[in-house]
Amino acid sequence: MEYVKLGNSDLSVSRIAVGGMSFGKPSEEFHLWTLPYEETKEMISFAYDTGVNFIDTANQYSGGTSEEFIGRAIRELGIPRDKIVLASKVYFNEGKLSRKAILREIEGSLERLRTDYLDLYQVHRFDYDTPIEETMETLDELVKAGKVRALGASAMYGYQFHNMQLAAEANGFTKFVSLQNHYNLLYREDERELIPVAKQYGVSLIPYSPLAGGHLSHSSWLTDSRRSRSDRMSAAKYNPTKDQDILIVERVKELSEKYQVSMSVISLAWLYAKGVSAPIVGATKKEHFADAATAYQLKLTDEDIAYLEELYLPHKVQGAR
Repeated sequence: MEYVKLGNSDLSVSRIAVGGMSFGKPSEEFHLWTLPYEETKEMISFAYDTGVNFIDTANQYSGGTSEEFIGRAIRELGIPRDKIVLASKVYFNEGKLSRKAILREIEGSLERLRTDYLDLYQVHRFDYDTPIEETMETLDELVKAGKVRALGASAMYGYQFHNMQLAAEANGFTKFVSLQNHYNLLYREDERELIPVAKQYGVSLIPYSPLAGGHLSHSSWLTDSRRSRSDRMSAAKYNPTKDQDILIVERVKELSEKYQVSMSVISLAWLYAKGVSAPIVGATKKEHFADAATAYQLKLTDEDIAYLEELYLPHKVQGAR
């Protein structure tokens, strides 16, 4: 496994991250396809043995049970705390990114994850109701208090990310070192502004949904898997553009046959070619994660990349809104 630094932080992460959205108690309110505790524990154990040290989750995933399962698994597996990079998020909660909300939610995440600090704390979305300075100052306090080692952001518009970084610079607050945005071969809208701004600041890209909810991992649009049948969030994001995007999926399939690798490997290799540090992969099967964890080794040619990108058409913005 290769490891890279997140931005200018001292966090060294594996080239792929375990996506915590796959873990937790299934529910109608969130997802019905998430893994129960014992399977979560097996996935984390397998990933760690593979060399993966980066786990990403959020306070609201499966009503907090994602964090609970991850914290319990790390403890029961005996994984040393300093050998794992734990990341969580704040926003989808009462008060969003207000000072009161952040101070409340960090304590909840720490308790559920059974740790006294997070390696990476990320704002899950942009908060239109809270002054940016209030958010950045509160996050900076968490870093200075030792409860958080580094800060990151997730999906938002480029100008919003830029303004949050500017506010941190102007006031001497801690800046973001990572960006977890929506990015894959079927959704490339962030190439216009958000990704260039992130690169301007030397911020590492750790995108979510790198396989487009599984659509980039198999030649048919849907499969008979539990997630494919019941993931309403993925359906809302990708089904409206199915007819144009399936043509890109077919090209991924072509290249997978050319290189004798899975479609997941091709899709992730494209992200690495675009400068991504560590995509967040939400696998629910060990064999799928093991396959994805090898993708950084494949180097696509310029011709391959152009072929994969050629058919892309503009999409409605997803994630930032």
